[in-house]
Amino acid sequence: MPAVRLFPPDRFFDRSEWAAITAPSRWRGVWLVAHAWIVSIALVGLAAWTQNPAAWLLAVIFVGGRQLGLAILMHDAAHGGLHPNRKLNNFLGQWLTGAAVGSDLIAYRTYHLQHHKFTQQSEDPDLSLSKPFPTTRASLRRKALRDLTGQTFFKQRAAQFALAIGGLKAMIHGEKAEKGASGTRAGTPFNKQSDDGVTSPAVDLAGTLAVARAVGRFLVVQAVLLALSLALYGWTPYLLWLAGLATTFQLYLRIRNIAEHACTTTGSEDPFTHARTTHAGWLARATVAPYWVNYHAEHHLFMGVPCYRLPEVHAALGRAGRHGDMTIAPNYTAVLRQVTARG
Repeated sequence: MPAVRLFPPDRFFDRSEWAAITAPSRWRGVWLVAHAWIVSIALVGLAAWTQNPAAWLLAVIFVGGRQLGLAILMHDAAHGGLHPNRKLNNFLGQWLTGAAVGSDLIAYRTYHLQHHKFTQQSEDPDLSLSKPFPTTRASLRRKALRDLTGQTFFKQRAAQFALAIGGLKAMIHGEKAEKGASGTRAGTPFNKQSDDGVTSPAVDLAGTLAVARAVGRFLVVQAVLLALSLALYGWTPYLLWLAGLATTFQLYLRIRNIAEHACTTTGSEDPFTHARTTHAGWLARATVAPYWVNYHAEHHLFMGVPCYRLPEVHAALGRAGRHGDMTIAPNYTAVLRQVTARG
């Protein structure tokens, strides 16, 4: 299939307006990263201070949303949307967002741009995520149970750490990837979920080395968080963070993945049909849809727009009368009903 055709922005924006919309702010991306961490630390810290199991549960529910937010902000960094300075943008995406959830920015960027180039086409590396839908409610319940009991997390980490050990051995033996090798699959098996909960693609030496580096960064961040937790309040804050990462983060990530492309048109040449935008209330924004990720159709139409300006794009498309051409869901409950229509 040919690559997805790009939609010309000059149909909706004049040159100066478009330049303003696509130019990353020097402070908003930094603030969003800080916001994700401040809220996460406040949630686990306050919950630990209360010594109340109900507060612990609430912390796990909402810290999973901020962890997903960190993954979303890494995604924005992959598009160069967190900061106009490329080095700072990549630092934010690599160390302060991606490392917290075990992802590698550079490998993810290479892989993810292929997803944009061939969205919902046979060459789309993410097609396997939307292909199983619609499914049954029983099937989705089983997946959610695996997420909330930590099974998905531990399977993903086991696969990731196994690859990392291979990469570490290669480093010790001085092996190097061939020039031009991309390791494009290395950034995604561990923040995307296939039908059985774990994506297990073939990974070349470049990918294995990237996974090893990603695991190293992940462990460094976890060690820093654990050290801060022990220094300030003991084990409880870190255990709440880890519980969110192993449970609610996995479920929210699954729902986000489903909402973006499941049951949208496959193989279409119309870029308005490839992704779904989902309206999100405060609870959805605190859990499954942080940092405007729900405007996914707009993101695929104009992937250079920073996440915090996607509502402006949505409004502009509405003024142009194009909402009717898009897949727009009223809420995430409606999406889940649609994707479990079978049976």
